[in-house]
Amino acid sequence: MDKSIYSPNLHVFPTGPDVARAFADHLVEKLDALDGGPLFWALSGGSTPKLLFQLLAEEYRDKIDWSRLHFFWGDDRMVPYDDPESNYGEVKKLLFDHVPVEAEQIHPVPTELEPQEAARAYAATILEHLPQNSDGLPIFDINMLGMGTDGHTASIFPDSMELLTDERVCAVVKHPESGQLRVTLTGPVINASDEVVFLITGNSKTLRVAQIVNREQQATTFPAAHINPSSGRLHWFLDQAAAAEVGY
Repeated sequence: MDKSIYSPNLHVFPTGPDVARAFADHLVEKLDALDGGPLFWALSGGSTPKLLFQLLAEEYRDKIDWSRLHFFWGDDRMVPYDDPESNYGEVKKLLFDHVPVEAEQIHPVPTELEPQEAARAYAATILEHLPQNSDGLPIFDINMLGMGTDGHTASIFPDSMELLTDERVCAVVKHPESGQLRVTLTGPVINASDEVVFLITGNSKTLRVAQIVNREQQATTFPAAHINPSSGRLHWFLDQAAAAEVGY
């Protein structure tokens, strides 16, 4: 793997809750830097984001101008919003029900539609709200990502690497094991973000983190290794367990 093209900014903290708090502080700083404008944020699912959403609701309710945030999702499962597997439903329960955000600030994947129609409709929603670069790709201010033990990110799996270069904004993908359908942002859209931040914790991720960040040869087989925004602002927020084998 070419070391010259992959240089994430590493931020290592003792525990998962410390990672969540560091990102919350980073979000506050990002809002301040935007000088009163809106912030377009693509959310992810996973255990560490759950910690983050709880923390934001409990301790950052009065530290953030919530009216400036617009919430989107990097991916979601094609299930009803009240299903326990819905990424949107999880954020609603942990965050939206506890902070002053309005319905027009929240833009979930329309999972009530058929999958392909949902992907097209969600792409249209994103393009309607976000600024676009010279290639017509929407620009998220922060694209928050996790990584699975197989190296997937958003819902781009090792068996769907073609989505890393897909020209669409959103695509439908099938989970390689469960067969569950999901809608995901594509690689070009993620890489068009002003900033990409991975939140990765736990010793189940140690090997994959090391392979990717240390730029080992097999890293190119993992979708997460291909996320490298054109802005150059790529951040990996890790706990010590996940970073245990990284030469940082």
